Amino acid sequence: MSTLTHFDGQGQAHMVDVADKAHTHRVGIAGGRIHMLPATLALVQNGTAKKGDVLGIARIAGIQAAKKTSDLIPLCHPLALTRVAVTFELDDTTHSIACMATVETVGQTGVEMEALTAVQVALLTIYDMCKAVDRGMTITDVRLLEKHGGKSGSYVAA
Repeated sequence: MSTLTHFDGQGQAHMVDVADKAHTHRVGIAGGRIHMLPATLALVQNGTAKKGDVLGIARIAGIQAAKKTSDLIPLCHPLALTRVAVTFELDDTTHSIACMATVETVGQTGVEMEALTAVQVALLTIYDMCKAVDRGMTITDVRLLEKHGGKSGSYVAA
């Protein structure tokens, strides 16, 4: 990438024109993690958090976030998503929960921002639901893991 695409010749921000781009199957996969106290992780694992099913609600929040990305990120295009999947993996060793979001569409622009937004909002929802018992939780490592489709082809993080 040699230029920032969201700026015109005068340096003004603009939405990228994708009208001439081909409709292709596009996939974005992002991940991140939230670290917490062992007792907090146990509440999530056992389903005994005061506010209810933490991971179920976080999954729905992540899906909603992917669908609303263009409302949150000013220069993102509104997209017709064909799939959003949000998964979690609990790790007793690190007292953390990993989140991964896979977002797909057939369109003229990619879904990386939708996947990243889904992960971040899902992890923030976990924080919100557990903050009464653990305000020291930290969200880390939110990043794009894979991207497929479009003119630039595939990207897979090292």
